Amino acid sequence: MPELPEVETVRRGLNQLTLNQEITGGDVLLNRTIAYPFSVDEFIHGIKDSAITTWHRRGKYLLAELSPQEDTEKGGSKDAESEIVAPSPSCAGYLGVHLRMTGQLLWLHRDEPLHKHTRVRIFFGDQQELRFVDQRTFGQMWWVPPKVVVESVMTGLAKLAADPFSPEFTVEYLAAKLRNRRRPIKTALLDQSVVAGLGNIYADEALFKCGILPETLCTDLQLKQIEQLRKVIIEVLETSIAAGGTTFSNFLNVKGVNGNYGGVAWVYNRTGEPCRVCGSVIQRIKLAGRSSHFCPQCQR
Repeated sequence: MPELPEVETVRRGLNQLTLNQEITGGDVLLNRTIAYPFSVDEFIHGIKDSAITTWHRRGKYLLAELSPQEDTEKGGSKDAESEIVAPSPSCAGYLGVHLRMTGQLLWLHRDEPLHKHTRVRIFFGDQQELRFVDQRTFGQMWWVPPKVVVESVMTGLAKLAADPFSPEFTVEYLAAKLRNRRRPIKTALLDQSVVAGLGNIYADEALFKCGILPETLCTDLQLKQIEQLRKVIIEVLETSIAAGGTTFSNFLNVKGVNGNYGGVAWVYNRTGEPCRVCGSVIQRIKLAGRSSHFCPQCQR
Protein backbone atom coordinates (compact mmCIF):
# COMPACT_ATOMS: atom_id res chain seq x y z
CA MET A 1 0.00 0.00 0.00
CA PRO A 2 1.38 3.44 -0.85
CA GLU A 3 2.35 5.28 2.32
CA LEU A 4 3.17 8.92 2.97
CA PRO A 5 6.42 9.04 0.91
CA GLU A 6 4.79 7.41 -2.10
CA VAL A 7 1.75 9.69 -1.93
CA GLU A 8 3.99 12.73 -1.47
CA THR A 9 6.06 11.63 -4.47
CA VAL A 10 2.88 11.43 -6.53
CA ARG A 11 1.72 14.84 -5.26
CA ARG A 12 4.95 16.51 -6.30
CA GLY A 13 4.84 14.88 -9.71
CA LEU A 14 1.24 15.97 -10.23
CA ASN A 15 2.13 19.54 -9.30
CA GLN A 16 4.82 19.51 -11.97
CA LEU A 17 2.64 18.09 -14.75
CA THR A 18 -1.06 18.78 -14.33
CA LEU A 19 -1.58 22.36 -13.20
CA ASN A 20 -3.53 25.08 -15.01
CA GLN A 21 -4.74 22.86 -17.82
CA GLU A 22 -8.43 22.62 -18.63
CA ILE A 23 -10.19 19.36 -17.76
CA THR A 24 -12.15 18.62 -20.92
CA GLY A 25 -14.00 15.52 -19.72
CA GLY A 26 -13.46 12.03 -18.44
CA ASP A 27 -14.50 8.41 -18.45
CA VAL A 28 -15.32 6.19 -15.47
CA LEU A 29 -14.71 2.53 -16.23
CA LEU A 30 -15.54 1.25 -12.73
CA ASN A 31 -18.41 3.11 -11.09
CA ARG A 32 -17.61 2.12 -7.50
CA THR A 33 -14.27 3.92 -7.72
CA ILE A 34 -16.25 7.17 -7.43
CA ALA A 35 -17.08 7.57 -3.75
CA TYR A 36 -18.86 10.92 -4.21
CA PRO A 37 -21.09 12.06 -5.79
CA PHE A 38 -23.02 8.84 -6.30
CA SER A 39 -23.78 9.76 -9.89
CA VAL A 40 -20.84 9.18 -12.23
CA ASP A 41 -22.24 11.77 -14.62
CA GLU A 42 -22.33 14.33 -11.81
CA PHE A 43 -18.70 13.56 -10.97
CA ILE A 44 -17.57 14.18 -14.55
CA HIS A 45 -19.76 17.29 -14.84
CA GLY A 46 -18.35 18.62 -11.57
CA ILE A 47 -14.71 18.52 -12.65
CA LYS A 48 -15.23 19.36 -16.34
CA ASP A 49 -14.25 22.85 -17.56
CA SER A 50 -12.14 23.47 -14.46
CA ALA A 51 -8.39 23.29 -13.96
CA ILE A 52 -6.18 22.14 -11.10
CA THR A 53 -4.65 25.01 -9.14
CA THR A 54 -2.54 22.83 -6.86
CA TRP A 55 -2.40 19.39 -5.26
CA HIS A 56 -2.38 18.97 -1.48
CA ARG A 57 -1.69 15.89 0.63
CA ARG A 58 -3.18 14.97 4.00
CA GLY A 59 -1.87 11.68 5.33
CA LYS A 60 -2.37 9.29 2.41
CA TYR A 61 -5.09 11.39 0.77
CA LEU A 62 -4.53 13.63 -2.27
CA LEU A 63 -6.66 16.69 -2.97
CA ALA A 64 -6.56 18.82 -6.09
CA GLU A 65 -7.96 22.30 -5.66
CA LEU A 66 -10.05 23.15 -8.73
CA SER A 67 -10.68 26.58 -10.20
CA PRO A 68 -12.52 27.79 -13.28
CA GLN A 69 -10.15 27.59 -16.24
CA GLU A 70 -10.11 31.35 -16.81
CA ASP A 71 -8.88 31.92 -13.24
CA THR A 72 -5.91 29.57 -13.67
CA GLU A 73 -4.57 30.99 -16.91
CA LYS A 74 -2.55 33.42 -14.80
CA GLY A 75 -0.62 30.43 -13.44
CA GLY A 76 -0.48 28.77 -10.06
CA SER A 77 1.97 27.25 -7.64
CA LYS A 78 3.98 24.34 -9.02
CA ASP A 79 4.64 22.85 -5.62
CA ALA A 80 2.42 24.19 -2.88
CA GLU A 81 2.60 22.93 0.67
CA SER A 82 1.15 19.48 1.18
CA GLU A 83 -1.27 20.49 3.92
CA ILE A 84 -4.76 21.54 2.87
CA VAL A 85 -5.06 25.31 3.07
CA ALA A 86 -8.01 27.66 2.76
CA PRO A 87 -9.32 27.54 -0.83
CA SER A 88 -9.28 30.60 -3.04
CA PRO A 89 -12.56 32.55 -3.40
CA SER A 90 -13.00 31.15 -6.92
CA CYS A 91 -12.41 27.53 -5.85
CA ALA A 92 -14.49 25.15 -7.98
CA GLY A 93 -14.28 22.39 -5.41
CA TYR A 94 -11.79 19.58 -4.90
CA LEU A 95 -10.88 16.37 -6.66
CA GLY A 96 -9.94 13.85 -3.96
CA VAL A 97 -8.01 10.61 -4.40
CA HIS A 98 -7.01 7.75 -2.12
CA LEU A 99 -4.75 5.16 -3.74
CA ARG A 100 -5.46 2.47 -1.09
CA MET A 101 -3.53 -0.76 -1.76
CA THR A 102 -2.71 -0.70 -5.46
CA GLY A 103 -3.83 2.63 -6.89
CA GLN A 104 -1.68 4.51 -9.41
CA LEU A 105 -2.13 7.95 -10.96
CA LEU A 106 -0.39 8.10 -14.34
CA TRP A 107 0.03 11.12 -16.61
CA LEU A 108 -0.18 9.74 -20.15
CA HIS A 109 -0.94 10.63 -23.74
CA ARG A 110 -4.46 9.57 -24.61
CA ASP A 111 -3.18 7.22 -27.31
CA GLU A 112 -1.39 5.04 -24.73
CA PRO A 113 -3.03 1.58 -24.61
CA LEU A 114 -5.41 1.14 -21.68
CA HIS A 115 -4.13 -1.01 -18.82
CA LYS A 116 -6.71 -3.65 -17.99
CA HIS A 117 -7.01 -2.26 -14.46
CA THR A 118 -7.76 1.31 -15.57
CA ARG A 119 -10.70 2.63 -13.50
CA VAL A 120 -10.98 6.37 -14.24
CA ARG A 121 -9.68 8.63 -17.00
CA ILE A 122 -9.58 12.43 -16.69
CA PHE A 123 -9.00 14.21 -19.99
CA PHE A 124 -6.95 17.38 -20.47
CA GLY A 125 -5.89 19.40 -23.49
CA ASP A 126 -3.15 18.34 -25.91
CA GLN A 127 -4.45 14.77 -25.77
CA GLN A 128 -3.10 14.28 -22.23
CA GLU A 129 -4.94 12.41 -19.50
CA LEU A 130 -4.64 11.52 -15.83
CA ARG A 131 -5.35 7.83 -15.58
CA PHE A 132 -6.29 6.04 -12.34
CA VAL A 133 -5.16 2.41 -12.44
CA ASP A 134 -6.09 0.14 -9.53
CA GLN A 135 -5.70 -3.63 -9.60
CA ARG A 136 -7.40 -4.40 -6.28
CA THR A 137 -10.18 -1.81 -6.81
CA PHE A 138 -10.04 -0.41 -3.25
CA GLY A 139 -8.98 3.07 -4.41
CA GLN A 140 -11.48 5.93 -4.39
CA MET A 141 -12.07 9.33 -5.95
CA TRP A 142 -14.32 12.20 -4.86
CA TRP A 143 -15.54 15.48 -6.27
CA VAL A 144 -16.23 17.88 -3.43
CA PRO A 145 -18.50 20.71 -4.69
CA PRO A 146 -17.60 24.38 -4.05
CA LYS A 147 -18.31 25.76 -0.57
CA VAL A 148 -18.81 22.25 0.82
CA VAL A 149 -16.61 21.31 3.79
CA VAL A 150 -14.14 18.75 2.46
CA GLU A 151 -14.29 16.61 5.61
CA SER A 152 -18.07 16.30 5.32
CA VAL A 153 -17.60 14.43 2.04
CA MET A 154 -14.21 12.76 2.56
CA THR A 155 -15.03 11.71 6.11
CA GLY A 156 -11.77 9.84 6.64
CA LEU A 157 -9.93 13.17 6.76
CA ALA A 158 -11.67 14.13 9.99
CA LYS A 159 -10.23 11.06 11.73
CA LEU A 160 -6.61 11.70 10.82
CA ALA A 161 -3.97 12.62 13.36
CA ALA A 162 -1.24 15.20 12.79
CA ASP A 163 0.94 14.78 9.73
CA PRO A 164 4.60 14.06 10.60
CA PHE A 165 5.67 17.17 8.66
CA SER A 166 3.17 19.47 10.35
CA PRO A 167 4.03 21.83 13.24
CA GLU A 168 1.55 19.92 15.42
CA PHE A 169 3.69 16.77 15.34
CA THR A 170 5.74 17.60 18.44
CA VAL A 171 7.29 15.37 21.08
CA GLU A 172 4.52 16.41 23.47
CA TYR A 173 1.88 15.52 20.89
CA LEU A 174 3.30 12.05 20.22
CA ALA A 175 3.82 11.36 23.93
CA ALA A 176 0.19 12.26 24.63
CA LYS A 177 -1.00 9.98 21.81
CA LEU A 178 1.00 7.02 23.14
CA ARG A 179 0.38 7.58 26.84
CA ASN A 180 -1.73 4.88 28.54
CA ARG A 181 -1.92 2.75 25.37
CA ARG A 182 -1.20 -0.83 26.39
CA ARG A 183 -0.56 -2.10 22.91
CA PRO A 184 2.60 -2.67 20.86
CA ILE A 185 4.25 0.48 19.54
CA LYS A 186 4.25 -0.94 16.00
CA THR A 187 0.47 -1.36 16.10
CA ALA A 188 0.03 2.16 17.48
CA LEU A 189 2.15 3.71 14.73
CA LEU A 190 -0.11 2.16 12.09
CA ASP A 191 -3.16 3.85 13.65
CA GLN A 192 -3.95 6.89 11.50
CA SER A 193 -5.43 8.61 14.56
CA VAL A 194 -1.93 8.52 16.11
CA VAL A 195 0.25 9.46 13.11
CA ALA A 196 -1.22 10.33 9.71
CA GLY A 197 0.37 8.68 6.69
CA LEU A 198 2.69 6.23 8.45
CA GLY A 199 2.36 2.59 7.39
CA ASN A 200 4.01 -0.79 7.69
CA ILE A 201 7.21 -0.04 5.79
CA TYR A 202 8.28 3.13 7.55
CA ALA A 203 7.06 2.10 11.01
CA ASP A 204 9.44 -0.88 10.79
CA GLU A 205 12.25 1.34 9.53
CA ALA A 206 11.77 3.99 12.23
CA LEU A 207 11.63 1.43 15.05
CA PHE A 208 14.86 -0.17 13.79
CA LYS A 209 16.68 3.16 13.73
CA CYS A 210 15.46 3.87 17.27
CA GLY A 211 16.48 0.41 18.53
CA ILE A 212 12.93 -0.37 19.72
CA LEU A 213 11.36 -3.79 19.28
CA PRO A 214 7.98 -3.65 17.50
CA GLU A 215 6.16 -5.49 20.32
CA THR A 216 7.30 -3.01 23.00
CA LEU A 217 4.22 -1.62 24.75
CA CYS A 218 3.60 2.09 24.37
CA THR A 219 3.33 2.43 28.14
CA ASP A 220 6.89 1.11 28.52
CA LEU A 221 8.48 3.79 26.36
CA GLN A 222 10.52 6.50 28.02
CA LEU A 223 10.19 10.14 26.99
CA LYS A 224 13.69 10.08 25.46
CA GLN A 225 12.65 7.15 23.28
CA ILE A 226 9.53 8.98 22.12
CA GLU A 227 11.63 12.06 21.36
CA GLN A 228 14.01 9.95 19.27
CA LEU A 229 11.09 8.15 17.59
CA ARG A 230 9.52 11.42 16.46
CA LYS A 231 12.83 12.60 15.03
CA VAL A 232 13.53 9.32 13.23
CA ILE A 233 10.01 9.04 11.75
CA ILE A 234 10.58 12.37 10.00
CA GLU A 235 14.09 11.38 8.89
CA VAL A 236 12.98 8.04 7.45
CA LEU A 237 10.10 9.64 5.56
CA GLU A 238 12.37 12.36 4.16
CA THR A 239 14.91 9.75 3.02
CA SER A 240 12.23 7.74 1.23
CA ILE A 241 10.73 10.82 -0.45
CA ALA A 242 14.20 11.72 -1.73
CA ALA A 243 14.41 8.19 -3.19
CA GLY A 244 11.01 8.49 -4.87
CA GLY A 245 9.26 6.16 -2.41
CA THR A 246 9.30 2.38 -2.25
CA THR A 247 8.32 -0.12 -4.90
CA PHE A 248 7.95 -3.68 -3.59
CA SER A 249 4.97 -4.62 -5.74
CA ASN A 250 3.28 -2.08 -7.97
CA PHE A 251 3.92 1.51 -6.84
CA LEU A 252 4.77 3.88 -9.72
CA ASN A 253 5.08 7.64 -9.77
CA VAL A 254 3.01 9.72 -12.21
CA LYS A 255 5.55 9.08 -14.97
CA GLY A 256 5.42 5.31 -14.42
CA VAL A 257 8.79 5.09 -12.63
CA ASN A 258 9.52 2.80 -9.65
CA GLY A 259 10.55 4.13 -6.24
CA ASN A 260 14.09 3.34 -5.09
CA TYR A 261 13.90 3.23 -1.29
CA GLY A 262 13.38 -0.55 -1.16
CA GLY A 263 16.97 -1.18 -2.15
CA VAL A 264 18.29 0.53 0.97
CA ALA A 265 15.64 -0.49 3.52
CA TRP A 266 17.09 -1.44 6.90
CA VAL A 267 14.67 -4.22 7.83
CA TYR A 268 11.42 -4.08 5.89
CA ASN A 269 10.93 -7.07 3.57
CA ARG A 270 14.42 -8.39 4.46
CA THR A 271 13.42 -11.47 6.47
CA GLY A 272 16.34 -13.91 6.70
CA GLU A 273 18.88 -11.42 5.37
CA PRO A 274 21.76 -10.05 7.47
CA CYS A 275 21.28 -6.82 9.37
CA ARG A 276 23.08 -3.96 7.63
CA VAL A 277 24.53 -2.89 11.02
CA CYS A 278 25.38 -6.01 13.05
CA GLY A 279 24.95 -8.92 10.64
CA SER A 280 22.26 -10.67 12.68
CA VAL A 281 19.43 -12.33 10.76
CA ILE A 282 16.41 -10.06 10.22
CA GLN A 283 13.30 -11.64 11.72
CA ARG A 284 9.60 -11.25 11.06
CA ILE A 285 6.63 -11.57 13.40
CA LYS A 286 2.95 -10.72 13.07
CA LEU A 287 1.25 -8.08 15.20
CA ALA A 288 -2.47 -7.46 14.74
CA GLY A 289 -2.30 -9.36 11.46
CA ARG A 290 0.52 -7.23 10.02
CA SER A 291 4.10 -8.32 9.40
CA SER A 292 6.80 -6.63 11.46
CA HIS A 293 10.48 -6.88 10.51
CA PHE A 294 13.23 -6.28 13.03
CA CYS A 295 16.81 -7.06 14.09
CA PRO A 296 16.89 -9.00 17.39
CA GLN A 297 20.33 -7.60 18.18
CA CYS A 298 19.95 -3.91 17.31
CA GLN A 299 16.42 -3.61 18.73
CA ARG A 300 15.74 -4.24 22.41
